[in-house]
Amino acid sequence: MAHCLVTGGAGFIGSHLVERLLQRGDHVRLVDDFSTGTSGNLEGVSGHERLEIRNGSITDPALLESSIQEVDVVFHLAAAVGVKLVAENPVRTIHTNIYPTELLLRLASEERLPFFLASTSEVYGKNPKATWTEEDDLQLGPTSRPRWAYGCSKAIDEFLGLAYHRQRGLPVVVGRFFNVVGPRQVGAYGMVIPRFVDQALDGGPVVVYDDGSQIRCFAHVHEVVNSILGLMDEPGAAGSVFNIGSDQPVSIRQLAERVVAKVGGEIPIEHIAYSEAYGDDFEDIQRRVPEVDKLEQAIGSKPSMTLDEILDDIIAWRRASRSGGDARAESDERV
Repeated sequence: MAHCLVTGGAGFIGSHLVERLLQRGDHVRLVDDFSTGTSGNLEGVSGHERLEIRNGSITDPALLESSIQEVDVVFHLAAAVGVKLVAENPVRTIHTNIYPTELLLRLASEERLPFFLASTSEVYGKNPKATWTEEDDLQLGPTSRPRWAYGCSKAIDEFLGLAYHRQRGLPVVVGRFFNVVGPRQVGAYGMVIPRFVDQALDGGPVVVYDDGSQIRCFAHVHEVVNSILGLMDEPGAAGSVFNIGSDQPVSIRQLAERVVAKVGGEIPIEHIAYSEAYGDDFEDIQRRVPEVDKLEQAIGSKPSMTLDEILDDIIAWRRASRSGGDARAESDERV
């Protein structure tokens, strides 16, 4: 039984992590300002005797200093999230992602608390390789393009985390997430699968940006949480960076077609330019496919759910949500 601090615990990934920690008997202190996370994400654990919720921003130093007291492990997931939010508010992205991380790392290093630092595949930038490994070069775009603020800020977080490991012995694990999806994720911040599912359930059109040839890999949030906990239970993972995601690629156009086929009916698919969705200065990444051998070697597993299984789960959850039902019990059986 551990006392865990989870920042961003009301968010999509964070809320699933909080549930798993409580299920295994841990105490959880959750910090979230509910700007992108929601109280609805915590409906299944609200009022739990081992859950403490602190409503506030991680940019508040006093809140962080008090919240890290008497905890055994830190899961730092709070960050500016989503392509749309990053493109619209790069100042908030930089401020939210860097300064609180440095403070948390410094506070955690005083007691050498095990520390999970959530990062992102965005740090690879425009690296042209077909698949990305943890030691590949980071190739970010120009500062005139706001989207690179996110990848750059998270790369700085990684540098900070690894520096605290080298200089102060902090047992930090860096996890680079690749397109994590599942129940509770919403499309408001640019997440493609929930956006496609909602558009298809509304009868269309399902809107694909650009020509749809962009390549992505999608991992179910339950398997991602398994990977996080597996890494934190493996002492040898400290001081390292791990890709966390699926390694099964699909084009965005193919993804739209799969969603339409599963929802059923005559649902049109339309294409629009990136400039119409995000503005003229937006720049996308054409291909994002991780190598996850390092993850599998460390914990003995990797995300393996098929895209069809993932889509079935998300569509069932979204239909239940729209009808006032609750797909949580069915979904959580797959943990």
